[in-house]
Amino acid sequence: MEHRTREGRFAAALLEIADTLTDSFDTGAHLRRLADHCVELVPARAAGVMLIDAGEPVSLAGSSRREDLALDLLAAQHSGGPCLECYGSGRAVPPVAIGVAHAAARSPEFTERALRHGIVATFAVPVRRRDTLLGALNVFVPSTPDRASGVGSSEVLMAQALADAAALGLENQRAYTRCRSLAGQLQEALSSRVRIEQAKGMLAERWRVVRAGRGEGPVRGSRWLGAGSGGSTVTSAYDTEQLVRDERSFAL
Repeated sequence: MEHRTREGRFAAALLEIADTLTDSFDTGAHLRRLADHCVELVPARAAGVMLIDAGEPVSLAGSSRREDLALDLLAAQHSGGPCLECYGSGRAVPPVAIGVAHAAARSPEFTERALRHGIVATFAVPVRRRDTLLGALNVFVPSTPDRASGVGSSEVLMAQALADAAALGLENQRAYTRCRSLAGQLQEALSSRVRIEQAKGMLAERWRVVRAGRGEGPVRGSRWLGAGSGGSTVTSAYDTEQLVRDERSFAL
């Protein structure tokens, strides 16, 4: 169903980003969808996502629209920028004019490259699941924010909601993968147990036949009665240790 209103598109985006319980899940594609929805709904010129572990970027993803620009600006933040600042504090970095930040020598490598790309302003929100920080969503907007009028605050809140949904999707996928792995291990353990029981059954049957052929009496621990050689009654349920001893002596 096509959603024509911004609110409808926003709700559909949240559902899509959080739905990750599939075997064909791809982290890069998931982050790209987050950036794409952000570009469409904020709206923004471009957006990028940086997954961070122990303070170091581990994965970058840019919006389909101007992906090269987004990736270049994310890569320029290795020594500082909105993403690392956001991740370090655990809070959103509010909209800031790139020119003002550059004049204040704030993340100079990032701001200089952003100016070359014609970026006017930017903000970042954390990608987090409760207290677990996974990275940051960086949004590049086409106009300077007007904090006095409150312009930009609703965009930050919308981007944060999208980032939270994406983090939920990532955590759900990780839990799903762990559960699938555990289920596979349990299935393998059950299969091994079945094979062991089958082997024990084959050994028990072999032992019964051997004792019956030798005309021996009932087996200690017996619970099964059957016909032995010469029509005599033979007990075939067995004591495992006795089975091993008798097999060895018979082999000699």
